[in-house]
Amino acid sequence: MGAPLSVPSALHEHTQEAGPWDILVVESDEANRESLVTDLSRSGQEVRAVGSGQEALDRATQADLILLGMRLTDLDGLHVCRSIRAMTDTPVIVIGTAASELDTVLALRAGGDDYLARPYRPRELMARIGAVMRRTQAGRQAPPLLERGRLSIDVGKREVRYRGRSPKLTRKEFQLLLLLATNAGKVLSRDEIVREVWGNSWSQRTVDTHVSNLRSKLGDRGLITTVRGVGFMLAHA
Repeated sequence: MGAPLSVPSALHEHTQEAGPWDILVVESDEANRESLVTDLSRSGQEVRAVGSGQEALDRATQADLILLGMRLTDLDGLHVCRSIRAMTDTPVIVIGTAASELDTVLALRAGGDDYLARPYRPRELMARIGAVMRRTQAGRQAPPLLERGRLSIDVGKREVRYRGRSPKLTRKEFQLLLLLATNAGKVLSRDEIVREVWGNSWSQRTVDTHVSNLRSKLGDRGLITTVRGVGFMLAHA
């Protein structure tokens, strides 16, 4: 076996995986909203629930995590997700009715941290919440400033500078770049990247898309090297 993968702050089981967390439920359907509140309360979480997208935007910065239903009566769920991501780093788990790759991809592109399709079991819901919160907490505990040559990553401010550029990265693009920079010079497989950044919730094609986006935003296609048949590596910056 190879050397263990370095992840900022050793983001694994020692984090507080069961909460309690302050969770905002956003769901227009009353039955679904009450079911979520009941399941979360039974697991010991602090829960607030709203029935509209506008209420979600008003309270997004006050929660540890947001469970966002896609079918809202006032605003499009994906629009709400994008708006939340524009104003805060609060993690969002999107809850929908279709377990399709398209729905998953749309939720990801809108800024969601995970996608959960109905029907699901309460145990799966709590496992997804725990995984998202574990990754979020680990990222916040990473070293405040990581420098790799001309690449500088300010973890606290979520800012990146490279060759005079200060690109605006999505949450997942930032987490992916931080993972690669933490393991600079080491080839990371797509499976490792998916596990550490997405928690096995996304396809390997998602990794390729995000790497391509990072190369474009950083203005250097050679910074992240593709190792054919294996994965990706941060080259010397």
